Parts: sequence; C-alpha cells; structure tokens
Amino acid sequence: MNYEELANVLYPDVTKTIADLEKMYPERNLGEGVEVTRFAPSPTGRMHLGNLYASFIPEVIAKQTNGVFIVRIEDTDQKRKIENGIELGIADLEHFNYTVNEHPIKGGAYGPYIQSQRLEIYHTVAKYLVSIGRAYPCFCSEDDLTKMRENQERRKEPIGYYGRYAKCRNLSLEEIKEKIANGEKWVLRLKSTGNCDKKFIFKDLVKGTIELPENDIDQVLIKSDGIPPYAFAHVCDDHFMRVTIVTRDDSYISSVPYHLELWNACGFKPPKFAHLLPLNIKDGNSVRKISKRKDPEAAATYYHEKGVPVEAIKLYFATLMNSNFDGWYLQNPTSSYRDFEFSFSKMSKNGALFDLEKIINISKNYISRLTKDEVYNALLQWANEFDQEFAALITKYADYTKAILNIEREQQKPRKDFAKWEDVKASLWYMYDELFNNDSYEWGKINNLDEIKMILDKYFSNYYDINDDKDTWFNKVKELTDSLDGYTSDMKAYKENPDNYKGNVADISTVIRVAITTKSMTPDLYEILKLLGTQRIKKRIELIK
Repeated sequence: MNYEELANVLYPDVTKTIADLEKMYPERNLGEGVEVTRFAPSPTGRMHLGNLYASFIPEVIAKQTNGVFIVRIEDTDQKRKIENGIELGIADLEHFNYTVNEHPIKGGAYGPYIQSQRLEIYHTVAKYLVSIGRAYPCFCSEDDLTKMRENQERRKEPIGYYGRYAKCRNLSLEEIKEKIANGEKWVLRLKSTGNCDKKFIFKDLVKGTIELPENDIDQVLIKSDGIPPYAFAHVCDDHFMRVTIVTRDDSYISSVPYHLELWNACGFKPPKFAHLLPLNIKDGNSVRKISKRKDPEAAATYYHEKGVPVEAIKLYFATLMNSNFDGWYLQNPTSSYRDFEFSFSKMSKNGALFDLEKIINISKNYISRLTKDEVYNALLQWANEFDQEFAALITKYADYTKAILNIEREQQKPRKDFAKWEDVKASLWYMYDELFNNDSYEWGKINNLDEIKMILDKYFSNYYDINDDKDTWFNKVKELTDSLDGYTSDMKAYKENPDNYKGNVADISTVIRVAITTKSMTPDLYEILKLLGTQRIKKRIELIK
C-alpha cells in the first residue's frame, strides 16, 4: 500500500503538514513547574456547580503555578449547541472571577478556541496518520456495524471494530479509490496496534498508578461529515495548545488506553492526566451526578440571583478539592483560598457530595469577616440587579446602612446573620421607616399590652439616654427591671426560683426590642436604639395599639 498516495486521495485539499502546525503552535516559553490547563465545556448555556467545580480545579492549578488557563469550546456535537451558549458560559466564569488567559472571545496565540473552527488542524493530523499507515477509511454502513455487533453479542465476544471484524482495514488502494469514486461514505479509523490481552501501567495525578488493558479497537478518528469525535479532537487540541495537565471526569479512565495510543501514534508527548470524580448529589437513597436540568439549586444563576458571594462558593470548592483545606482555613480565616497550596495528591478518592447547608455556613462565615464597606458595596451591586427598590433605599441612606451592617461586626466573634445578599432586607427591614411594618409583634413572655406600655413608658421617660455608653445603658435596664413589681435583674436568683418572679431582665429587654423592631431576635439592641434615634423610637412606641 502506498500510504502517501492514499493520504492524498482522502485529503487532497489538505496542504499543511504536522511540521507546519508545530511552527504555528510552538512550545510555550514557560518555566519549570508552570502548568497549562484547560476547561472544555460544550456550548449548552449557563453553568451549574458541577461545571464550575470542574473548571475551578484547573484554574487554581494554573494560577498557583503562574501558568495558563484555557477555555476551549467542544462543539463537535452540534445537536447540543444553543444560541449564545458560548457567551453565557464564559459570562458565568467571569462572574466567578476565574482567571481565564485564553478563550474564544478573548482569543490567544493558540486558537481558534472553538473545535468546529479547528477542522484544518484535525484533517492535517488525520492525513499524517494515513500517510504513515496508522489510519484508514472505513466504508461500513450502519447496517454492517449492527450485524457485526449482533454477531459479537451472540458469540459473547468483545464489542467493537477490531481484528477479523475490521473488514475495511485491508482494502487495497484501488478498492478504496473505486468506493470513493462511487460516492460511498466513509469514516477514518485508527489502525490500532494494541492487544487487549496485554496490560500497561498508567500514572494518574489523582488516582495514582493504574493498570489497564491495551486498546485494540479501530476507533473512528473523523466522522463521515469531516468532524472528529471527542477523543481525536482533544488529542490534537491539547497538543497544539501545549496543555500540560488534562483534568477531566473519571468516566474517561477506561478510554485512557485508546487516548494514549492516539498520542503515541501522532508522535505527540502525552500530558499529565488528572481524572476527577464529579460533583454528586443525593437523590433519595441513591447518589448521582449533579444535573443542570434536575437540580435548580445547582445552577450558577441560582446563587447569582440569591446573592451568595462567589468567593464563598469558591471556598466551598476548595474544601472539596483538597481534604486538608478545611484545617488550613480554620487556622487562616482571613486568608484567601489563593494562599493555600493545592495539590492533586490531596484530592479525595471518593466523589464529592453537593452540600447546600455547607455552602450556606461557609457563606455566613465569609460575609461575617468582611468590612461594613465590603458588605455594603457587594449588597448594593446585587440589589441594583435584583431589588432596585432596596438599592435606591440603601443608596439614599448609605452611611446609615453601613452603620447597620457594622452592628456586631468588628469583634472577635462577629454575627453571622446573612448567608446571601437577599437575606439582608429580610433580616433588617425594620431599620428603615419605608419598610417598617407593625402588623405583628413577637412579644415573648410579657404579652399584656397594658403592662408592655407601662414598661416602655417608664423606661423611655426615666431611664433611656441615647448618650449612655453600653455598660451604663444595660445597668439602667437592670435598674428598670428591679423597679418593676415581680421582676428581677438577678439571673442567678431567677434561675434558682423562676416561679417567684413574673420575669427577668432578659424579658424586659425583649419588650423594648420588640416594641421598636417587632422582632424578638435582632442584632445588638443598644446599637439599634442609637441608630434609630429618639424621634424614631418615639414614633415606633406610638404605633403599639
């Protein structure tokens, strides 16, 4: 067989060579230990947490090694493509502040970054494989392949196009030319040299050393429409984009023998591989991969609309990525996750399970450590998009809002009221006259309206002074309590004999708190009173009927 002639018969319009591609996409001028990673989504629209976690890992590794993180769009399956899918996906990555060095919109020296625009590259490599006798055209119809599979199933043999079942492997050049002249459709297949009875050792960055059987299937490299399946496309793309670490779902482990055979057949040096377990979710008694379609709380837009800080979600990803991150972060609570040294060897060998409660707790802790200005700015940015009425209100009362947000913030154990920005209005509405509603009061133990009014009148007439410091203020509340018949400020005495008293200083504080906020649970009452001011307090008291 004259393979050079066959290559020209199959790809007469391909004029570039592998050498030309090597010049077009040279080795990157990077230092030792610097990694080039990639995330390769399909253009199917908005991201979900599974996508974002899958992209977080290669982005982190590239960033911490001063390397390059690429987003490449795998659109060879045109049926799944949606309008603006690429733009929407990249917008989600940008919203999460991922450092993407090269992507379809930004561009770069190693593009195009959309597979459907890289057909010349695939066909050039395909022609090379034909020219060295490692690929051949296959004219088998779907009916032929169906009969082959049925025969294999009946004989209980491995399923696939291999050995004696590879009917087109040994066609002569004349036969091939005749079939092409007759307009018969063909696909290009790899001529495998593997033996499935033989094993080889493969080292994975996450799973360690794995023993796998060699590939012996003559897989399709180029489909009849000229488009390559994932396997061949990703080998060409990762090589000519000079990717050093391929991170991907561990479902591809079984494909490693074929993929490595492809790398070697092309004469390319394989990258390092890290096969990652996907982000899973509990579904009844079973566990499955998280789904954009089935799990609305997994959509990136869900967290964006609710106002969960992206840094909190990335902290959650960090806990999933490395088992020792939690301990490090407890010791370094004010540090960025960027300060931690991530490694594939510390990744869990078990699948990560989606945990919304953990995201909420991480978010509460994260927000509690922000300054009042950081909280205000993030809250305003969110409100401008999702609650413009509230945005106008907190813009009008900017300093006042910052003071509210600062209650119990600058202390060793700050309050953790908010897990997301939509919680702020729901938690602090009573601090704004425009939002204040007195339809219901959460009176506690003391709920007799006459007694409540008596307590409030006595407190605000004889005890409350907005200029008091906190200790003086609380001592006066205790004095008020002791002046009331049947109440005590001595909590020890009250706990020893609660039946001897109508209530204690905490019950009196609750009356004051509920009177001006309607809520029994709020941040520090002393700070709330100072911020509301005497005139507003007076008006609130007058509303109690």
